[in-house]
Amino acid sequence: VILRVILFLLLLFWENELDEEVMAATLDQLHVDYPQSDVPVRYCNHTIIQRLIKEANNTCKKEHVFVHERPRNINSVCNSLRKVACQNHSTLPCFQSETKFKMTVCKLIEGTRYPACSYHISPTEGFTVVTCDDMGPVNIQRYDE
Repeated sequence: VILRVILFLLLLFWENELDEEVMAATLDQLHVDYPQSDVPVRYCNHTIIQRLIKEANNTCKKEHVFVHERPRNINSVCNSLRKVACQNHSTLPCFQSETKFKMTVCKLIEGTRYPACSYHISPTEGFTVVTCDDMGPVNIQRYDE
């Protein structure tokens, strides 16, 4: 019986560890491109398809942001003194970066159903607003130029 309890606890702990890794990988997978990928043509189209970025109903995202900054710098935003309102009424707090980050904004110009989406590329710099929990950034809410 004790062996079963120990085995159960180990499996439970292992499952939670996997969930945390998936959550951490999601932000990186969706928004972080550091150093920026060397895609000479159609950066947005290529990267969005490569990373399977789409809406839940399989439609094209209207806008997507890739941040070209070290992950540790993005993580440090959660320690910023710039606490701001979240756009989606999140119960988690949102923070704005204290410095501007290099990023690429991809805006949908054609298509509705994934993967038949075409994007306009806009390299820019801006302040990044992230949702944070106890582990660090969870989601990039928006950017402010």
